[in-house]
Amino acid sequence: MSKASSKGTGARTRARELLVQALYQKQIAGHSCSELLAQFHEQVAYERVDKGFFDEQLSAICSAEEQLETTIDGLIDRPLDQLDPVERGILLIGTYELESRIDIPYKVVINECVNLAKRFGSVDGHKYVNACLDVAAKSLRENEVQANAGG
Repeated sequence: MSKASSKGTGARTRARELLVQALYQKQIAGHSCSELLAQFHEQVAYERVDKGFFDEQLSAICSAEEQLETTIDGLIDRPLDQLDPVERGILLIGTYELESRIDIPYKVVINECVNLAKRFGSVDGHKYVNACLDVAAKSLRENEVQANAGG
């Protein structure tokens, strides 16, 4: 892997970390997407992320939040409002990427989200996120999952 591509990957990982924080803040404080974008653009940490990826993802997740939550609701074993806010945010990111960012392999989406849950979530939250996104990948990326299993 070249230095440029590893730098890009790290910048995307950091963008996802900021996304978790922004989505958490949206749930807890009720900030709008435009407020969050303005606020996060002012943070020093924003300088180290893939800015286009962060901005696109946050805007898209905010716009599709209701539809994404409907999808997530079908994956989980409890009411959506009982999910930990961190895991809920991570599931929003993962579900969005599985549905809309087919340029990102499903295994990368799941791995990134599990790592986010390990870093920011509750003690066993990463296991829950992994299980939910694994089920989501099988329905949202059926062909990719089957091709991966067969190869």
